Amino acid sequence: MQKNLVPNWRAGAALSLVSSNATNHAPEAAVEAVLDGSEAAVERFLDAAKSVVTKRAYATDIKQFLAAGGAIPCSPAILAKYLASAAEKLSVATLERRLAAINWAHIEISAPSPTKNSRVKQVMAGIRRIKGTKQRRVQALVKDDLISTLHMAEQQLNATKIFRDRALLLIGFAGAFRRSELVGIRVEHITWLSTGIEIEIPQSKTDQEAEGQHVYIPRATSEKRCPVIALKIWLNAARITEGLVFRNVDRHGNVGKKLSTNAVAQIVKASVARTDADATQFSGHSLRAGYATTAAETLMPQQIMSTTRHKSMATLGSYIRPVMRRKIPSLL
Repeated sequence: MQKNLVPNWRAGAALSLVSSNATNHAPEAAVEAVLDGSEAAVERFLDAAKSVVTKRAYATDIKQFLAAGGAIPCSPAILAKYLASAAEKLSVATLERRLAAINWAHIEISAPSPTKNSRVKQVMAGIRRIKGTKQRRVQALVKDDLISTLHMAEQQLNATKIFRDRALLLIGFAGAFRRSELVGIRVEHITWLSTGIEIEIPQSKTDQEAEGQHVYIPRATSEKRCPVIALKIWLNAARITEGLVFRNVDRHGNVGKKLSTNAVAQIVKASVARTDADATQFSGHSLRAGYATTAAETLMPQQIMSTTRHKSMATLGSYIRPVMRRKIPSLL
């Protein structure tokens, strides 16, 4: 992939920043130094416009696109052929994300994006019509299923993993956390209260401006399934007093430095598998979906959104509508 270049408009913007301050007699080297500094600042802010998770996903998509014979910059004809070939094995959602990554890569080098080409759009429209746009929806880990997984998690021989997994499953469910949010929780983000805990999320998928969000998790009526107690037991057992809360644990019980988002999915799947359920239907997102689905039985949508932090009812509705439909009484 080509090295990122500074687009022409960026150089123009940098020039406008210094034109009012630089005199006609300023040494050329000094002007260039200011320009370089301005361009570096612009690059830094542009880089911050995308989250780390998004940039990592885009980098992976571009890498796979190049491995399949693509190029950056790319012509509309090559991109159309790539889409037609990739559609045989990739989902519509994956192809759309790949197009977004390709578009961003062209913006980065100030090259015309082939994703805007009418022929490319027509090919993608045809793929959507043939393959459909229904996305795979993982199964929600609702309250009763969660309790079963907690009970079976104790069958592990590694006590440290038992403490970690119980805390992760309970906190992930009770706080309706996304995987990236869950692994990013730090001890410094937790405020311990007499009634529960409050966890700060400095930045998340729905808070790209990093204004910060807070999730309150109350103590449970049962100590055995209380997320607050489970978290305290894990932190004490792992001797974690600062930094990341959830970390990897090896087979000897040694605690590492961090936990990946993929590891969260693996922990959920392994916990579900011990109950003899089909673990392939679950993922790390099942904890968040499980909270929303379970909460729909007793809480109002606005109450649910205060925990899930959904920005719109439309997104939350995909979780609670099925529950509402099951409550419709018979007219016969």
